[in-house]
This record gives sequence, structure tokens and C-alpha cells, in this order.
Amino acid sequence: MFDLPLAWLQLSREKNRLLIVLAGIAFAVILMFMQLGFQAALYNSATRFHQSLQGDLVLISSRSKSLAFMKAFSWRRLYQVLSFDGVESISPVYVGFKEWKNPDNGSLRIIYIYGFDPGKSVFKSPGVSENIELIKVNENILFDRASRREYGAIATEFEQGKPIITELGGKRVNVVGLFTLGSSFGADGNVIMSDLNFLRLFPERKLGEIEIGLIHLKPQVDAKSLLKRIESTLPKDVMVFTHQGFVDFEKSYWKTSTAIGFIFTLGVGMGFIVGTVIVYQILYTDVSEHLSEYATLKAMGYKNLYLLLIVFQEAIILAVLGYIPGFSLSLGLYDLTKDATFLPLAMTPDRALLVLLLTIAMCLISGVIAMRRLNQADPADIF
Repeated sequence: MFDLPLAWLQLSREKNRLLIVLAGIAFAVILMFMQLGFQAALYNSATRFHQSLQGDLVLISSRSKSLAFMKAFSWRRLYQVLSFDGVESISPVYVGFKEWKNPDNGSLRIIYIYGFDPGKSVFKSPGVSENIELIKVNENILFDRASRREYGAIATEFEQGKPIITELGGKRVNVVGLFTLGSSFGADGNVIMSDLNFLRLFPERKLGEIEIGLIHLKPQVDAKSLLKRIESTLPKDVMVFTHQGFVDFEKSYWKTSTAIGFIFTLGVGMGFIVGTVIVYQILYTDVSEHLSEYATLKAMGYKNLYLLLIVFQEAIILAVLGYIPGFSLSLGLYDLTKDATFLPLAMTPDRALLVLLLTIAMCLISGVIAMRRLNQADPADIF
């Protein structure tokens, strides 16, 4: 019933035209891969900081919208949580940003700053716990080795043993260690310091005004049930999340409160439409050129279903052949973009499968549209 050689012979008869349509499908595949990759990189990079925090529950101001728009609240709310059974300890975290002075050329660039009590590390990022004792000293900070190059060759020079002394917010700082967090769409670079050094940089801030409160629970305590108890007890000027809930809170902001998520989704849709149009054109042309042959087959007794399956087979062949180079080129573009932007851009099996299914659906839709021409294949056309 399935005559794959016939479908392939019809497609390969005009080799130049076949190569052109495969190039068009590959372009559509690359466009979908890049848009989906950028969207995933947006969400993953935006939550790098959140994922690096060590805490079972997270307390923030109810006026906070995202990491870029955090509002301070009194740490009295955090200390109130200590009265709940199951809470083992708490950790306040300060968040802010100031201008970093590039020690190489003197240029200024905004950088994110995180402060905490170095008596207990609150970050899982590599390099923080190893250097936590060093940041207790006045002016000492840790620099994110994955920050953008515009901040200077900090990591390279530090690893070469060179002293790194520069200005942050107009005040002298000394880089005494490196950690790894990474840039995002909202933050190009990051530094970590003690809470006292943080307040030295932000003299307008008070010791008890924090952006994030981390809550550490005792073993075997159910985080979700304790969260509900805390929510029902504390005033509504703060919000409490599980660790994953805090990550989802940031993702939700980028998905619903910015145009970026919509733009990337639109890009995927545009790639799908472009590919559909390209495949439709080649299938429609192929059907039109072989209309008399299809009419002959119908006169010989072949049913419409058989002819329609030939067109479907052509669509699937085009989808697979166009997907392979598109996938391969996307891998290279992912690596190139990752090296240039330091964004967490990587191919995942789920995304590879999704784009493959979209490509097949794209070609099948084109085949369905092209079939309207096939329905005009009447046996009388052979005379």
C-alpha cells in the first residue's frame, strides 16, 4: 500500500528544487530551535540566582516583582518565623546594584550585589563556601567568573595571581575570590560580599532592611504545610514560597509581565508558518506537474487514499531531510551564542523532539493544503 519509492522519485526528480526546499525547511527548523533556545535561556538565566540559594522556604516583600525589582522589608518578619515549630534557622540576604569600575579601562557598568552574613553560606554556587572566610574582611568581595567581559578580565588576572583592586559604587573593593553564577537577561555580572560590606556600599540602607529571607527547616518537616501556617499568621506585607515556588515566581514575571516571552513564542510561530509555506509550494508544484499521472492512476483503479498517502509520504520525507541539517546547524549556533553571551543555551532531548514533531506537523499541514489540487485529478484529464 505504501509506495515510498514513488514519493521519493517524484521529489528527487528535480534535485535543485529539492535542495532549495530542504534549505528552506532547515531555515525554519533553525529559527524554531533558536527561539525556543533563547526562551529557555531567558528563564534559566533569570533564575540562576534563585536556584543557587540554600533554603527550604523563601520570604520576600509582597511588593517585589522579580529579582530586578526587589523591595526591602523588615527582618522582624523573618525572625517571627523562628517561633514556628520545624524552623531550624534563618538567613537574611541583601540585594542591590551599583556601578562597577572596569580596572582595565575605567569604564562603568551596573553589576548585581548580594550580601549575607558570612557566618553561614547561603549560596550553592561553586566558589562561595571555599572563600567565605575571606569576605569577612572589610572591602573584600567575590567576583562572578561568568560575568560578561565588559567588567574586565577579572577572572583571568586573578587566576594569574594579580591583585584586583577597583571601585564599586565609588568605594574601594578588593577581589579575593571567584565564584560561578552566570549572567542573565537582567544581570550582566554579579558580586558577593558580607552584609557589613554591603551596608558600607549602601549607607542609605539599614541593617534590618532585607530583600530575601531564607528559612531552613528541620529534617522531616513538610515545607508546604509549614508554608501555609506561616502565610496564615504573618501580615500580608510579605510573601512566602517554597524554594521551587520562588524560582517559579521569577519565571512567571518574565512570562507574563514582559514582552520577551511572547516575542520568542511568536518567533517559533513565524518559523512554523515560513516552513509550512515553503513545503506547500513544493508539494503544490509537484502535484500540479504530475496531475495527469495521478489522473492515470485513478483511471487504473487507485483510490484517492492511495494518492493522498503519496503526498503525505513526500511531506514526511521533506520533514526528516530538512530537520537533520537544521538540527546540526542549531547545535553549532547554540555553542556560538553561549560563548558570546554566557547564557545557558544548550540542546535538550525534549526540545529536539518538540521541533521534530513541529517540523513533521508543518509538512503534513502543507500536504493537506496541497491535496486540494490533487482532488482535481480526474481520469478525463488523460484524454
